Amino acid sequence: MRLIDSHCHLQADPFADDVDAVIARARAAGLERILVPGWDLASSAAALALTARHPWLDAAAGIHPHDAARAERAAWLGIVRLARDHRVLAVGETGLDYDRMFSPIEAQLDNLRRHLDLGLDLGKPVIIHCRSAAGSSAAHDDLVEELDRAGMGRLAPSAAPPGERPSAVMHSFSGSQEFGREVLARGLAISVSGLAFRAGEEPTFNEVAPLVPTNRLLIETDSPYLSPPGAPRRRNEPEWVRLTAERLAASGGVPADQLGDQLVAAYDRTFREPI
Repeated sequence: MRLIDSHCHLQADPFADDVDAVIARARAAGLERILVPGWDLASSAAALALTARHPWLDAAAGIHPHDAARAERAAWLGIVRLARDHRVLAVGETGLDYDRMFSPIEAQLDNLRRHLDLGLDLGKPVIIHCRSAAGSSAAHDDLVEELDRAGMGRLAPSAAPPGERPSAVMHSFSGSQEFGREVLARGLAISVSGLAFRAGEEPTFNEVAPLVPTNRLLIETDSPYLSPPGAPRRRNEPEWVRLTAERLAASGGVPADQLGDQLVAAYDRTFREPI
């Protein structure tokens, strides 16, 4: 089965001692594409350096909402510089996290806005993290408002050409069916991770995944986090994206080989088309 991992932090500390072996195992498992996003300036530069060593990997540059309050102007200018490099195919990881609240809401919103504007300016997709506090939809609601503010508003069916690349990707999708419909209506892609296996996240598979057009459906590991059942708990790796793909194929009644072809095509449409 052909596989992709649209979100994998291979430059994170848990991979420091054996990243090349991890990448080799991923390749042997059938992965053809891996996107390595940054969460701050240093990790974004590290992602780009990693793709220089392994040209079949791709990089993204951005500042995570957890780091929004700590990112000074110099760091943001560094992200802009990296994002303009032709080898960096996306902007992010950015977004909103009102669950752990490592940065104040206003700092998160400011950080998200500049990423959305940069992505639109460069014509590169923005990778978005979104988590609301338990029992709340505040971050999800604010995100939809910010997408509209940036110009990613609701599209009439005739206004979205079938071949148009997504302007953003909902990374490790978590949320209601209604939220899924809202982001899909704004032309975004949705990426499914091992998070969907957790109790309370069933809507991702049962309600949201079937709504996503095949050319906007991605999968990921979010390695080294979010190990799916059947993968080692100590550290997730890109090779284990296979487990998510197998469940997605089974839930949709799609042959595994067909889904693999669709995933690779959706990845290339989202990230690798010429800017």
